Amino acid sequence: MAWLVLFAAGLCEIGWAVGLKYTEGFSRLVPSVLTVGAMVVSMVLLGVALKTLPVGTGYAIWTGIGAVGTAVLGIILFGESMEPMRLASIALIVAGIVGLKLATPA
Repeated sequence: MAWLVLFAAGLCEIGWAVGLKYTEGFSRLVPSVLTVGAMVVSMVLLGVALKTLPVGTGYAIWTGIGAVGTAVLGIILFGESMEPMRLASIALIVAGIVGLKLATPA
């Protein structure tokens, strides 16, 4: 169950990271409120997951999910670079996430 909570926390992290772009420096009310809400939910879910998961593993996976998801959405939504080195680096983050998951019991 902690892994599912951690995954949900990572999805919320993606939401707030992408949401930051839409807030335009927190000058737009609705995107700002949604972004801050996603931040709070992400942190709460991370805290819940860390009750059972090791902090290093949980935090690394949480940030990894956020980094990969945000990079992918940056490509899709904002036309960011799909340079091969960038894609390879994203793949390495995914490999690290999978490796941490496989190396951590529970």
